[in-house]
Amino acid sequence: MKTVFSIDALDAAGSHAWRLLDDEETWRACVYAEPLDKHDARITDKKTAEDWAGRCLKKDKTYVLVAKRKAGKFDFLMRGIFAHAVLHRLSPAPVPDKQQMLDCIAGLKPGTPWLLYLDAGGNFRALDSHATPIIGNLDIAVRGEIASSEDYVGKKAVKNTEMMNELRLQFLAGWLEHLQSSNMSVFIPEVKKLKEESDYIEAIRQWQHE
Repeated sequence: MKTVFSIDALDAAGSHAWRLLDDEETWRACVYAEPLDKHDARITDKKTAEDWAGRCLKKDKTYVLVAKRKAGKFDFLMRGIFAHAVLHRLSPAPVPDKQQMLDCIAGLKPGTPWLLYLDAGGNFRALDSHATPIIGNLDIAVRGEIASSEDYVGKKAVKNTEMMNELRLQFLAGWLEHLQSSNMSVFIPEVKKLKEESDYIEAIRQWQHE
Protein backbone atom coordinates (compact mmCIF):
# COMPACT_ATOMS: atom_id res chain seq x y z
CA MET A 1 0.00 0.00 0.00
CA LYS A 2 1.38 3.39 -1.02
CA THR A 3 0.03 6.53 0.64
CA VAL A 4 1.19 10.11 1.14
CA PHE A 5 -0.33 13.17 2.78
CA SER A 6 -0.87 16.57 1.23
CA ILE A 7 -1.43 19.59 3.44
CA ASP A 8 -4.59 21.39 2.38
CA ALA A 9 -5.78 24.65 3.93
CA LEU A 10 -9.49 25.40 4.07
CA ASP A 11 -11.35 28.56 5.02
CA ALA A 12 -14.19 28.57 7.55
CA ALA A 13 -16.89 28.52 4.87
CA GLY A 14 -15.25 25.63 3.02
CA SER A 15 -15.40 27.65 -0.20
CA HIS A 16 -11.67 28.28 -0.69
CA ALA A 17 -8.77 25.86 -0.37
CA TRP A 18 -5.02 25.94 -0.86
CA ARG A 19 -2.33 23.25 -1.01
CA LEU A 20 1.21 23.36 0.34
CA LEU A 21 3.90 23.01 -2.34
CA ASP A 22 7.09 20.98 -2.14
CA ASP A 23 9.14 23.88 -0.80
CA GLU A 24 6.87 23.54 2.29
CA GLU A 25 6.35 27.30 2.34
CA THR A 26 4.36 28.26 -0.77
CA TRP A 27 0.67 27.52 -1.30
CA ARG A 28 -1.44 27.18 -4.46
CA ALA A 29 -5.18 27.50 -4.84
CA CYS A 30 -6.85 24.09 -5.18
CA VAL A 31 -10.03 22.10 -4.72
CA TYR A 32 -9.87 20.53 -1.28
CA ALA A 33 -8.56 16.91 -1.42
CA GLU A 34 -8.07 17.01 -5.20
CA PRO A 35 -5.49 14.63 -6.76
CA LEU A 36 -1.83 15.47 -6.31
CA ASP A 37 -0.12 17.85 -8.70
CA LYS A 38 3.55 17.69 -9.72
CA HIS A 39 4.88 20.25 -7.23
CA ASP A 40 2.60 19.51 -4.27
CA ALA A 41 4.31 18.60 -1.01
CA ARG A 42 4.10 14.86 -0.42
CA ILE A 43 4.41 14.11 3.27
CA THR A 44 5.28 10.49 4.03
CA ASP A 45 6.08 10.96 7.72
CA LYS A 46 2.90 10.78 9.84
CA LYS A 47 4.36 12.91 12.64
CA THR A 48 5.21 15.70 10.19
CA ALA A 49 1.68 15.59 8.77
CA GLU A 50 0.23 15.71 12.30
CA ASP A 51 2.39 18.75 13.10
CA TRP A 52 0.96 20.56 10.06
CA ALA A 53 -2.67 19.62 10.70
CA GLY A 54 -4.53 22.21 12.73
CA ARG A 55 -2.10 25.06 12.13
CA CYS A 56 -3.63 28.51 11.64
CA LEU A 57 -2.84 30.35 8.42
CA LYS A 58 -2.99 34.07 7.77
CA LYS A 59 -2.69 36.19 4.64
CA ASP A 60 0.13 38.75 4.71
CA LYS A 61 -0.04 42.22 3.11
CA THR A 62 0.46 40.71 -0.35
CA TYR A 63 -2.30 38.11 0.27
CA VAL A 64 0.23 35.28 0.48
CA LEU A 65 -0.64 32.53 2.97
CA VAL A 66 1.72 32.21 5.92
CA ALA A 67 1.54 29.32 8.38
CA LYS A 68 1.28 30.33 12.02
CA ARG A 69 0.96 28.47 15.31
CA LYS A 70 -0.95 25.26 15.95
CA ALA A 71 -4.62 25.88 16.62
CA GLY A 72 -5.69 26.03 20.25
CA LYS A 73 -8.50 23.98 21.78
CA PHE A 74 -11.19 26.56 21.00
CA ASP A 75 -9.68 28.16 17.87
CA PHE A 76 -11.92 26.13 15.57
CA LEU A 77 -14.89 28.00 16.98
CA MET A 78 -13.44 31.11 15.30
CA ARG A 79 -13.49 31.91 11.62
CA GLY A 80 -10.18 31.46 9.89
CA ILE A 81 -8.00 29.29 7.67
CA PHE A 82 -6.69 26.02 9.06
CA ALA A 83 -4.42 23.30 7.67
CA HIS A 84 -5.61 19.71 7.23
CA ALA A 85 -3.68 16.53 6.41
CA VAL A 86 -5.27 14.84 3.37
CA LEU A 87 -4.44 11.21 2.62
CA HIS A 88 -3.71 10.23 -1.01
CA ARG A 89 -3.65 6.58 -2.04
CA LEU A 90 -1.27 5.58 -4.78
CA SER A 91 -2.33 1.91 -4.80
CA PRO A 92 -5.64 0.03 -4.49
CA ALA A 93 -7.50 -0.04 -1.18
CA PRO A 94 -8.38 -3.35 0.52
CA VAL A 95 -11.80 -4.45 1.71
CA PRO A 96 -11.63 -4.56 5.55
CA ASP A 97 -11.71 -8.14 6.79
CA LYS A 98 -14.56 -9.21 9.06
CA GLN A 99 -12.62 -11.98 10.80
CA GLN A 100 -9.86 -9.54 11.66
CA MET A 101 -12.49 -7.27 13.23
CA LEU A 102 -13.83 -10.15 15.32
CA ASP A 103 -10.34 -11.19 16.43
CA CYS A 104 -9.53 -7.61 17.38
CA ILE A 105 -12.70 -7.18 19.46
CA ALA A 106 -12.35 -10.61 21.10
CA GLY A 107 -8.85 -9.73 22.27
CA LEU A 108 -9.94 -6.57 24.12
CA LYS A 109 -10.28 -6.62 27.90
CA PRO A 110 -13.58 -5.17 29.19
CA GLY A 111 -13.24 -2.28 31.61
CA THR A 112 -10.87 -0.26 29.41
CA PRO A 113 -12.36 2.53 27.22
CA TRP A 114 -11.38 1.11 23.84
CA LEU A 115 -11.77 2.84 20.49
CA LEU A 116 -12.14 0.36 17.62
CA TYR A 117 -10.88 1.86 14.36
CA LEU A 118 -9.57 1.16 10.88
CA ASP A 119 -6.05 2.36 10.11
CA ALA A 120 -5.01 3.71 6.70
CA GLY A 121 -4.22 0.18 5.57
CA GLY A 122 -7.77 -1.02 6.26
CA ASN A 123 -6.73 -3.00 9.36
CA PHE A 124 -8.90 -3.15 12.46
CA ARG A 125 -7.12 -1.86 15.54
CA ALA A 126 -8.05 -0.60 18.98
CA LEU A 127 -6.56 2.01 21.29
CA ASP A 128 -7.03 2.83 24.96
CA SER A 129 -8.64 6.26 24.77
CA HIS A 130 -7.30 7.13 28.23
CA ALA A 131 -3.72 6.55 27.13
CA THR A 132 -3.64 7.50 23.43
CA PRO A 133 -4.94 10.72 21.82
CA ILE A 134 -7.76 10.43 19.28
CA ILE A 135 -8.10 14.00 17.96
CA GLY A 136 -5.51 14.66 15.27
CA ASN A 137 -4.34 11.03 15.29
CA LEU A 138 -3.56 10.19 11.64
CA ASP A 139 -3.47 6.47 12.37
CA ILE A 140 -7.28 6.60 12.48
CA ALA A 141 -9.00 6.43 9.09
CA VAL A 142 -12.42 5.30 10.35
CA ARG A 143 -13.52 5.29 13.98
CA GLY A 144 -16.28 3.66 15.95
CA GLU A 145 -17.61 4.52 19.38
CA ILE A 146 -15.60 4.18 22.58
CA ALA A 147 -16.74 1.11 24.52
CA SER A 148 -15.64 -0.71 27.68
CA SER A 149 -18.57 -3.00 28.55
CA GLU A 150 -18.30 -6.74 27.95
CA ASP A 151 -21.42 -6.37 25.81
CA TYR A 152 -19.31 -4.49 23.25
CA VAL A 153 -15.71 -5.67 23.71
CA GLY A 154 -14.20 -9.04 24.53
CA LYS A 155 -15.17 -12.63 23.82
CA LYS A 156 -18.79 -12.22 24.93
CA ALA A 157 -19.37 -9.37 22.49
CA VAL A 158 -18.30 -11.28 19.38
CA LYS A 159 -20.94 -13.94 20.13
CA ASN A 160 -23.61 -11.34 19.35
CA THR A 161 -23.76 -12.12 15.65
CA GLU A 162 -26.35 -9.50 14.75
CA MET A 163 -24.39 -6.72 16.43
CA MET A 164 -21.12 -7.82 14.81
CA ASN A 165 -22.75 -7.95 11.36
CA GLU A 166 -24.09 -4.43 11.83
CA LEU A 167 -20.73 -3.18 13.06
CA ARG A 168 -19.02 -4.71 10.05
CA LEU A 169 -21.45 -2.89 7.74
CA GLN A 170 -20.90 0.38 9.61
CA PHE A 171 -17.15 0.12 9.12
CA LEU A 172 -17.53 -0.77 5.44
CA ALA A 173 -19.67 2.35 4.98
CA GLY A 174 -17.17 4.48 6.88
CA TRP A 175 -14.27 3.03 4.88
CA LEU A 176 -15.98 3.89 1.60
CA GLU A 177 -16.59 7.45 2.82
CA HIS A 178 -12.93 7.69 3.83
CA LEU A 179 -11.81 6.56 0.37
CA GLN A 180 -14.13 8.95 -1.43
CA SER A 181 -13.41 11.99 0.75
CA SER A 182 -9.74 11.39 1.74
CA ASN A 183 -10.74 12.53 5.25
CA MET A 184 -9.29 10.89 8.35
CA SER A 185 -11.19 9.94 11.54
CA VAL A 186 -14.42 9.34 9.63
CA PHE A 187 -17.23 8.32 12.01
CA ILE A 188 -19.14 5.16 11.21
CA PRO A 189 -22.77 5.95 10.22
CA GLU A 190 -25.92 5.03 12.11
CA VAL A 191 -27.24 1.52 11.51
CA LYS A 192 -30.49 2.83 10.00
CA LYS A 193 -28.51 4.48 7.19
CA LEU A 194 -26.75 1.29 6.06
CA LYS A 195 -26.98 -0.39 2.67
CA GLU A 196 -26.34 -4.01 1.73
CA GLU A 197 -22.88 -5.46 2.34
CA SER A 198 -22.48 -6.28 -1.36
CA ASP A 199 -23.07 -2.63 -2.28
CA TYR A 200 -20.17 -1.48 -0.11
CA ILE A 201 -17.81 -4.23 -1.21
CA GLU A 202 -18.47 -3.56 -4.89
CA ALA A 203 -18.03 0.21 -4.44
CA ILE A 204 -14.75 -0.26 -2.53
CA ARG A 205 -13.38 -2.59 -5.20
CA GLN A 206 -14.37 -0.19 -7.97
CA TRP A 207 -12.86 2.82 -6.21
CA GLN A 208 -9.88 4.17 -8.18
CA HIS A 209 -6.63 5.29 -6.54
CA GLU A 210 -4.54 8.21 -7.86
